[in-house]
Amino acid sequence: MPNLSWMEMLVVGIVALIVIGPKDLPNLFRQVGQFVGKAKGMAREFSSAMNAAADETGMKDINKTIKAAANPQKFGVDKIREASQGAVKSTLKGGGETEALKSKLSDERAANAEKINKAMAKAAEDRMASEKAQAATEAASAAKFEAAKAAPKKAAAKKSAPKKTAAKKPAAKKTPAKKPAAKKTTPKAKTPSKDAK
Repeated sequence: MPNLSWMEMLVVGIVALIVIGPKDLPNLFRQVGQFVGKAKGMAREFSSAMNAAADETGMKDINKTIKAAANPQKFGVDKIREASQGAVKSTLKGGGETEALKSKLSDERAANAEKINKAMAKAAEDRMASEKAQAATEAASAAKFEAAKAAPKKAAAKKSAPKKTAAKKPAAKKTPAKKPAAKKTTPKAKTPSKDAK
């Protein structure tokens, strides 16, 4: 249902009074009330039918079990009780068993600690070797980069420096080449032009 404040409901009531009129307003409210009552009854009936179906299939039992397992307070308290009862029982049984258990555990723990230390030392050596290899690779790539960076500078320096060349020899004078003798042709006789008539 929408959230309407008292002021909004008053405005809706006044508008309904003006639009519908004072004679038909009580009948309208009665019909609206009956409709809302029927809708709520249907919703209640549907909800009860769903709950009954859940009861028949055993969903409520499963739901209770899941909620109990998911409850951290109850779960924690149960585990603490179990642990404390186990500790009390072990102390009541006698100290002889606990001493033997302690010595057995201390031997196992010492062996495990030694294995862990060896594994950690090997891992440290491997890490140091990989770091050295990586540092060498980085140094080699840095040297290549510096060499590649310096090469264009050297080439530019060579180009800009004046070259020492041998003294230029004076260029030989070019003499014009002799043209081959042209054939002499005899002039043709002149013919009178047509304009001269």
